[in-house]
Amino acid sequence: MAKNVAQSPMTSFDQQLAKRCSQEGVKAGVKAAVVATIATAIPTFASVRMLPWARANLNPTAQALIISTAAGMAYFIVADKTILATARKNSFHQVSN
Repeated sequence: MAKNVAQSPMTSFDQQLAKRCSQEGVKAGVKAAVVATIATAIPTFASVRMLPWARANLNPTAQALIISTAAGMAYFIVADKTILATARKNSFHQVSN
């Protein structure tokens, strides 16, 4: 059974740095997902109330799918970009030291 890296007293600097990069990516991704949820929920619900086509064709499942897809895409895109940017920044700092 493998040891948990977070509880191991002998974690290397690289492992700690990777964990911090991942945590920053998760935080940024969650923030982006919240913003995307709000940004897609408002027009989706408004269009269902105002447009006859949307009222007839977008049931609650379709509305939830639209909103959750936008939130999921925002989370993964922003988390990935944040992790890559942080890793790139840290790799340049190690080269200059």
